Amino acid sequence: MNGTIGDAETIEAMSPVVRMIYELTSSSVTGILLFAVIFILSAIVYKLGFARKIKLWQNVVVYSFLFAGCIMLTFFAIFLPIVEGLLVAALILIIYRVRRMNEHKENSAV
Repeated sequence: MNGTIGDAETIEAMSPVVRMIYELTSSSVTGILLFAVIFILSAIVYKLGFARKIKLWQNVVVYSFLFAGCIMLTFFAIFLPIVEGLLVAALILIIYRVRRMNEHKENSAV
């Protein structure tokens, strides 16, 4: 009986996206799916905000370290809003990129 109360409190303490993933999937898949979401969002944020033209082997190194860092972020994301922060960062960078492309088109058309 006491374990059930602790489980409900733990689920309630999870960040909203993690709680949604946990409720929609089985508990054994939640961690893998959470890691995949974090890695994909981190790669998008990196590509939109920080990536430069580099050689293939350098890209492999960068994404390998990104992969390793996302393993740590996955543990933090259970109770902290890491996924939500990455979503906001990705949306801001997408909006910035679209506005910059539109501005570039307008300037080249004139």
